[in-house]
Amino acid sequence: MDLIFYSFAVLLFAAVILLTEGLWLWWSARHGAAARRIRQRLKMMSGAAGGDGDYVSILKQRRFARNAVLDTLLHRVRPVAALDRLLVQSGLRWNVAHLLGLCAAGACAAFILAARLPLGIRMLLPALACAAPWLGVLQARRARLKRIEAQLPEAADFIARALRAGHSFTNVLQMVGAEMPEPLAAEFRAAHEEINYGVPMNEALHNLAARVPLTDLRYLVIAVLIQRESGGNLAEILANIGHIIRERLKLLAQVRVLSAEGRLSAWVLGVLPFAVVALMSATNTRYISVLWTDPAGIRLVWYGVGMIVLGVLWLRRVIHIRV
Repeated sequence: MDLIFYSFAVLLFAAVILLTEGLWLWWSARHGAAARRIRQRLKMMSGAAGGDGDYVSILKQRRFARNAVLDTLLHRVRPVAALDRLLVQSGLRWNVAHLLGLCAAGACAAFILAARLPLGIRMLLPALACAAPWLGVLQARRARLKRIEAQLPEAADFIARALRAGHSFTNVLQMVGAEMPEPLAAEFRAAHEEINYGVPMNEALHNLAARVPLTDLRYLVIAVLIQRESGGNLAEILANIGHIIRERLKLLAQVRVLSAEGRLSAWVLGVLPFAVVALMSATNTRYISVLWTDPAGIRLVWYGVGMIVLGVLWLRRVIHIRV
């Protein structure tokens, strides 16, 4: 019996390893860096526009769901537009219905799995499972905006050099979309394609600033709009903006280094109580179970969670320095 069990465990381990390796190979072949480079070269050879297949819809409204009836219903709910704008800024290929479906599925699965747990955990787990897709979207949005912000100084210098070389601003947008790295290139490529579809340049630049809510990019857009109305040396202005953005990013990096201790303290103080509870549950369940079996213990747990959240938010406010 032991031999059969151990053989089954070894075969199961090997199957999991092979499945993971197969999924990784499939993902690399379909969506890896090499596959993206091959698609880029094929599109350049065929004369198509560069990029990862990004395109601008000529429809006035984005679709919130693949189903026409559900899409119509979602368009009638005003807060849904904010969700769609968040998805656009995150760069994910999801629609609103996909996001809401993931939230609902996660909440239902967590509610079923926590059916035999105490009441407080049964309420907390579905809420966390429902919030997980939102947190993922927010994290993707934060990472994408951070990459775009790091690429902005080079983009401003690139535009300034192209304007000094005699290119028109519309051609410069196309050049940025073709030559700069992603994800900034996709946004400038979308602005150029909007102009090609007949959208006025002012409106296309405003749409660019709405898709990328960064103060530095808004400075760049405002400089272009003011120059179009009043004139001036746009290349010199953009070069100065690029220098200012680069210096601000250096200062921001210094601030992050100086505030690293506070951020680490916030992480430790926020995670340590939950780690201690998990460790005590694994080593001495009878001792720690008073916290969710006794009414006084349940009240202490809620008070403790509330104070932890308050402390983490306060530390975050202290260490968050706007540059």
